[in-house]
Amino acid sequence: MTPSFWHGRRVLLTGHTGFKGAWASVMLADLGAKVTAFSLEPQTEPNLWQTVGERVAVESWYADLRDASTIATLCEAAEPEIVLHMAAQAQVRESYRDPVGTFASNILGTVNLLEALRSSPRLRTILTVTSDKVYANAETGLAFAENAPLGGSDPYSASKGATEIVVRSYAESFFTPLGVPLASARGGNVIGGGDFSSDRLVPDLYRAARKGVPVELRYPAATRPWQHVLDCLAGYLGYAEYIANRGIADPPALNFGPLTDESMSVAQVAAAIGERLGNGNTWKQASGSFPPEKQTLRINSALAAQTLEWRPRLDATETIAWTAQWYADFANGKDALELMRAQMSRYWA
Repeated sequence: MTPSFWHGRRVLLTGHTGFKGAWASVMLADLGAKVTAFSLEPQTEPNLWQTVGERVAVESWYADLRDASTIATLCEAAEPEIVLHMAAQAQVRESYRDPVGTFASNILGTVNLLEALRSSPRLRTILTVTSDKVYANAETGLAFAENAPLGGSDPYSASKGATEIVVRSYAESFFTPLGVPLASARGGNVIGGGDFSSDRLVPDLYRAARKGVPVELRYPAATRPWQHVLDCLAGYLGYAEYIANRGIADPPALNFGPLTDESMSVAQVAAAIGERLGNGNTWKQASGSFPPEKQTLRINSALAAQTLEWRPRLDATETIAWTAQWYADFANGKDALELMRAQMSRYWA
C-alpha cells in the first residue's frame, strides 16, 4: 500500500459502524483520503465507531443497503473514485434466525450498491469484501485457494457465495466495459481491539473477563483462519490500489488470511485471550443444541503474496497479544482512538 495513493482520494466506504469498518475509517482518514461512509446505525453498546467517529474526518451517514433509492442518492453525492464495500449481515447464527434478511442485505444490498455505482463519473475501482466462508467446504482440511468451488451450507455462507457470483456478473456485464475494475476480497476470521459485537468470540471473551465468568463455546474444537484486523485491512487497501493502478481486476479475487500453518481452534484462542485478560476460567462447553457450523476452515493466501507481496505482519501469538492488550487498556480507561492509532503506528513501523 502506497500512502500517497490514498491522500486526497475520494473513497466510499460501506459498513463503517462495524468492527472492521471502524478501523478502515480511521486508517483511510489518517491516510488523508476524503471518505464518505454509510452503514446501519450502531448495533452494539459500546460501539467502536460511535466511540471514535466524531474525531475522525469521515462524512458519515446511516442507511440500509436494501433501500435502493437512498443508496443511489448517497453514491451520487459521494462521487467516489474508490469503493470499499464492507457492509454485511456477518454472523452465521443470525443468518439462521433471519435468512431472508441475510440474503436481502448481502445479495440484494450488493446489487443495489453496484447498480447505483454504474453511473458514477469518477469511479476507478470497486472492491467488495466477502468472506472466507464462500467456498464449498467438505472439511477435508485443505486450504481453499481462490479457484476452489463456491458454496455455502448455512444461509450466511450461501449469501456470500452468491454475492461473489453477483460481483462477477456485474464486472463482466457492466464495469469491465467501462474500464472500472470490480474485484472481491475474501478475509479470514478477523480479530482485534474494539469489536463489541454480540455472539462473537473475542467480544464475548472481553465481556466474560469483565464479569469473571467463563465463555460458553458451542464448538470449541472448530478451527478458523484467525488474523489481525490490521493485516486484513492492509491487504484490502493494497489490493484496491493494485487494481486501480492497472485498470483491470486481475486477479478478480484474493484471499487474505494467516500463514497456512497457524490454524488455531476456538478453544485455543479463547484460552490465550482470556488468560491475557486476567480470566483464569476462560471457557466451558455450552449446553444444548445449535445450528450446524463447519468445524474446519482454512484459506490459502499465496496468490495475495505473489500478486501484492502481501503477507501478514503479525503471527498468531502477536495477533492474540495485540488484541488482548487493546481490550485490557480500554478496560483501564484508555481512549479507543489513541489505542487504534498507537497500534497502527506500531504496525507500519
